[in-house]
Amino acid sequence: MDSRAIISVISGGPIWRLRETREWPNLEEDANRTGPGYAADTSPRTRVLVGAASFEAASVMAASASEHAPAEPAVAKDPDHLLDWPGLHARIVSCAACRLSDHRTQAVPGVGDHSADWLFVGEGPGAEEDLRGEPFVGQAGKLLDAMLASLGIARGDRVYIANAVKCRPPNNRTPEPDEIEACFPYLQRQIELIQPRVIVALGRPAAQALLKQEVRIGAARGQAFRFGEIPVVVTYHPAYLLRNPADKGKAWADLCFAKKTLESSPPKAVAAG
Repeated sequence: MDSRAIISVISGGPIWRLRETREWPNLEEDANRTGPGYAADTSPRTRVLVGAASFEAASVMAASASEHAPAEPAVAKDPDHLLDWPGLHARIVSCAACRLSDHRTQAVPGVGDHSADWLFVGEGPGAEEDLRGEPFVGQAGKLLDAMLASLGIARGDRVYIANAVKCRPPNNRTPEPDEIEACFPYLQRQIELIQPRVIVALGRPAAQALLKQEVRIGAARGQAFRFGEIPVVVTYHPAYLLRNPADKGKAWADLCFAKKTLESSPPKAVAAG
């Protein structure tokens, strides 16, 4: 009893609707398409178990008040994997671990339900996100909100939205691998705190940050990868869909697959204490 879906554009905005009585358009045709942005998926559909990387704890020394004052004792910072939400937020907004911090207006930690079932991970903040401090608030954010509404969810309601990097790359370029790695402990800790039932990777950089491997969106679609024990579904970034509206149908099919994956995953454990 798989659901079928179509996407309509009404009054200049995307309206995503799930319909039970109509076939999904052009799925067989899409499967045979080639060229830029498409890749034939002929490999076996295997699940990739990706263990979350571990990171060393850091400590900092407080500077002495003056040359003649006694040095203050070392102040130990909590390791990233021990931070609670307030501590994690404070660490992110003050982070200077990579070159992206040199040009940002502000860091963009993430937004949403701290006990969400759904975690959506994008690439990085854009210009408007950099100004407002919230992910996905521009045109791509409006499209993402429409996609969420079609699933019966919304940001802040069973959903958390984050990015692979928390600072805007200059000119909205793709984050470099070292920048993604520098920021990864924050995303990892967000996942540990939320314990989502499914993660949706929006675009190639987000997928590669989570899966620690080369990813081609066309080949990765329709598979359930793993981040530890959490299923990861890969789809297109909303900004890509704005440039390539013909692929919105594929993204909607991916979200339906993610919903089915979530529904078959174990319920969230009740947090102790």
